[in-house]
Amino acid sequence: MPDFISMHEPEIRLAAFAGVLVLMAVLEAALPRRMAGVTRGWRWLTNLSLAAIGTLLLRLGMPLLATGVALEAERRGFGLFHQLEAPYALAFLLSFLALDLLVYGQHVLFHKVGFLWRLHRVHHADTHVDVTTGIRFHPVEILMSMGIKMAAVALLGAPAAAVILFEVVLNAAAMFNHSNLRIGEKADRILRLFIVTPDMHRVHHSVYHDEHDMNYGFSLSLWDRLFGTWRAEPRDGHIAMKLGLDEYPAPQPEGLGWSLINPFAGTAFPPQPKRRERMT
Repeated sequence: MPDFISMHEPEIRLAAFAGVLVLMAVLEAALPRRMAGVTRGWRWLTNLSLAAIGTLLLRLGMPLLATGVALEAERRGFGLFHQLEAPYALAFLLSFLALDLLVYGQHVLFHKVGFLWRLHRVHHADTHVDVTTGIRFHPVEILMSMGIKMAAVALLGAPAAAVILFEVVLNAAAMFNHSNLRIGEKADRILRLFIVTPDMHRVHHSVYHDEHDMNYGFSLSLWDRLFGTWRAEPRDGHIAMKLGLDEYPAPQPEGLGWSLINPFAGTAFPPQPKRRERMT
C-alpha cells in the first residue's frame, strides 16, 4: 500500500484537493456562517489562480517535492528514523505530528519576520474568508514552505506515505477551517478539542492585531493550546467581526496583479494595535 500511494501521489493529491474544494463550496453555500458581503467572481478567480501559479512553480522548480525527498531518504537510508531503524508505524505517526508542528511554527515565523509577513499578508488581505482563502498564498510563500518541509522530511527520514497523507490532510484542513461553514455550537466545541474548526481559525483573520496573532494551527488544535496562542472567540463575535487587513480594503486584494506585487511594496509589518485593543 505505501508503494502504491507513493507511485500515485499527484493523482491522490489532485483528487483530494478537487473533492474537498467542491464539497466545502457546496456546504458553505448551503450552510453559511456569515453573509459574504462580496461576490465570489474575481475573488475566487484570484485565489484559485494564486494556487495554480504556486503549484506550477513547485512542479517546475522543485520536481522532487517532499515525497521525492522521503523516497530518496528511504533509498539511501538517511534521516533520523532510518538511522534509528524505528518501527514503520512509529516513524509514520511521529513524522505526521512533527510536520504538523513544523507548519504551526512556520506560520508563527511568517507573522513575526518582516519579509515573510510581506508574503503571508497576501493570505490575510482577503476580506471574506471562505474555502478558497485556504489556498490563497503567494507563490513565493508556497515555494518557501515546500523547501522547509523538504528539509524537515530529509532530517526526519519520514516515510513517503506519511508525507503524502500529511500533505493531503493539511490541504483539506486548510480548506475546511477557512470555510464559511456553520457548525453547531456543541459540535464545534467537541471538534476543536482535536482539530482546527472554521470558527476557531476565523479569529486568526480578524483585523485586530492581537487576534490575528492567535490560533495559528492548521490541522491539530493541540499546538495553540500548548504554546499559549489559543483564543476561543473574537471580541466582536463571528457575525460582526471584520476580516482582512485594515490597510488593504476591498476590492484591492481581489486582484491577481495586486496580490502578486503586494509583498514587494508597502510596509513590512501591520499597523500597531489600536488603542481599544490594548485596553481589552
